[in-house]
Amino acid sequence: MPVTIRSRLLLLVLSVLLPCMLGVGWLIASTYEAERDAHERTLRDTSRALSMLVDGELSRRAAIAHVLAQSPALDGPELLDEERRLGFERLARRAMQGLDGWVELRAPGRLLLSTRLPEGVVGETSGPSELRATAVMLPLMPIVEAPNGQPQDLYAAWVEPVTREGRLVYNLVVAVRPSELQRVVQAQTAYPGAIGTVMDSNGRLVARLPGGAAFTGRKGSAHLLQRMAAAREGAFQSVSLDGVPTAGYFSTSPLGWSYVSAMPREEFAGRMPQAVQRVVIGALVLLALAMAGAVWVARRIERPIWALKNLAQDLQAGRPVQAAPTGMVEADGVARALAEAGRSMSSARAELEQSVAEAVERTRHMEQRGAQSQRVVALGRLTGGVAHEFNNLLGVISNSMHLMQRHPSAAELQGPLNATQRSVDKGSQLTQHLLRFAGRRPVRVQTLSLARYLPEVQELMRSVLGRRIEIKVQVSPQVWPVRVDANELDLALVNLALNAHDAMPAGGELRLRACNAEPVDTEGLPPGDYVLLTVGDDGMGLDPSLVEHAFEPFFTTKGVGQGSGLGLSQVHGFATQAGGTARLASTPGVGTTVSLLLPVASDDADATPPALAAPASPSIADATVLLIEDDEGLGDVTAALLTAHGAKVLRAADANAGLRLLDEGAQADVVLSDVVMPGPMDGVALARLLRQQRPGLPVVLISGFSSNPAAADEFVHLRKPCAPAELLSALQAAVAATQRPASAAP
Repeated sequence: MPVTIRSRLLLLVLSVLLPCMLGVGWLIASTYEAERDAHERTLRDTSRALSMLVDGELSRRAAIAHVLAQSPALDGPELLDEERRLGFERLARRAMQGLDGWVELRAPGRLLLSTRLPEGVVGETSGPSELRATAVMLPLMPIVEAPNGQPQDLYAAWVEPVTREGRLVYNLVVAVRPSELQRVVQAQTAYPGAIGTVMDSNGRLVARLPGGAAFTGRKGSAHLLQRMAAAREGAFQSVSLDGVPTAGYFSTSPLGWSYVSAMPREEFAGRMPQAVQRVVIGALVLLALAMAGAVWVARRIERPIWALKNLAQDLQAGRPVQAAPTGMVEADGVARALAEAGRSMSSARAELEQSVAEAVERTRHMEQRGAQSQRVVALGRLTGGVAHEFNNLLGVISNSMHLMQRHPSAAELQGPLNATQRSVDKGSQLTQHLLRFAGRRPVRVQTLSLARYLPEVQELMRSVLGRRIEIKVQVSPQVWPVRVDANELDLALVNLALNAHDAMPAGGELRLRACNAEPVDTEGLPPGDYVLLTVGDDGMGLDPSLVEHAFEPFFTTKGVGQGSGLGLSQVHGFATQAGGTARLASTPGVGTTVSLLLPVASDDADATPPALAAPASPSIADATVLLIEDDEGLGDVTAALLTAHGAKVLRAADANAGLRLLDEGAQADVVLSDVVMPGPMDGVALARLLRQQRPGLPVVLISGFSSNPAAADEFVHLRKPCAPAELLSALQAAVAATQRPASAAP
């Protein structure tokens, strides 16, 4: 489903920021979870610790009661005399000193002693009718007899039985006031919103923080009492007596009393720290800004694209294309290319060479932006097709000129004929240059002698540099040959020449030098011998900060639309692919030197099978040649040329027509076939088929343009326009190669 640029940008922003937002969410959840765990541990530890403190306070009363129960003052008959009663009372008061509570001695139906009253005073309150035979901690109960005779306070008590000689005599009661336990609760460090409660065995509140005495004696919540009845300790959630939803922890001591620690549920659930809040707010703001930025950028991109669409529609309708600035460098480049394409389409056929050059330049711009790769393919096909047709025309001229030279009156026309031959050679060189720049020549690695190559390549470089730049070539004696792709080396030198031309706008000198590399030159390269090829100029030079980026693809110091940034990248790629490297040294104001280190060709690197021995004078007299050529004019002239040299010629317009002639019984000594032909079968496919079906029938291929490397690798391949002598020699050699084994047979 098509997706708009705006949607793609928004999806990109979301794909980048969504993991961050998920991380923020995880951080918040982890923070809350950690805080809840910390609160739960705090509540648990607090309830356990304070439960032990409360149990300690109650156990302290139990210990006092147990010690007093062993007092000798309680031996013998009942306390009747005043002296013994007062002595035990003083002992009990000393034991309770510093404690908020009192001691009572009870007999069946009577209260014998109470330290709650002034010393020596015996209350009128009657005691319980029955004594307790076991020690027990009593829950809260009201003080029945107050000084004014009215119930005024609540207390809890430890009851210790006093036995003598196996007989239960008294109950010793050590009372504890809720205020004593209230001080224990308040002495603990309270955190905000904390609720601490001491409850007796009946579930009544003995002490509470906050609230204190206002809650003493009240029953706990039903839900909490159910949880406490089911376990000795545990967490719970309930509603406090204040009506506040709480979460807490309770712990019950061995004496049956419990301590409850709680806090409001809102506090227990945790609060987001300020640092986390800032992170969340920042993330949301970042997301909003990113989305807004994506929308803004999308709008900035959409407008140039719609402008390009309008230009394309104008081009399709044949209207003049006016490229207006769009604010985007890439879109401006495309708009300029569309405008150039419109002007090129309206230019005449006579401006073909200029149009091809402009198309190549536009293609370079498009490669830099990665948006018009199909144009390179179209340009190559156009150039190859033009070269093919042009080479056919040159072939007609060349062969016709040769026939004219054989005419008896040709002596008078020798000057014009020689000039025509030179023009044919120049035209052939031009088509080869076009094919090289279009990338339609087969890539072939070969052994190359720089001593012969560099002087020859001057003409190609001079056409790029112009007349104001002088070229100097210096090749050291005994320089080793190199094994490279000559086409790629041509392109690399042309790219360096273009850079030198731009660096020397007022003219200058370009130096080509070749010598055997020294060990210091080959540091960092695999072991072996190398040749050093340098191209230097005395132009403006480069800043040292730019030298390290010079070989990077699309890096250029030229203005927008003036350079693709691919020239030095191709130079470096060529040298690296050849097994060497490229280096650049530049000084501002002095010039730039590019050094190519190329591996030396081994002795057997370019070994080829020995060529067939050609006859002393090329002759194909009495030979039958099957000529397969789709260009009627070139076919007529070639047939006339072959006939003039004594050959019999059979004609076919394509591969299928040639096969039909052979299948119908036509006899041929050699087949001369074009490579690029109409129909499903080209010349290479035809040659392979004949090699299988008729191995004794030699095939010579000829073409002005072919992208099939097999044409040169598997068969004899001639290049249009081909000199008549070369054509006759190749045909005679092919015929002789098939006749020689037959004549050698016994």
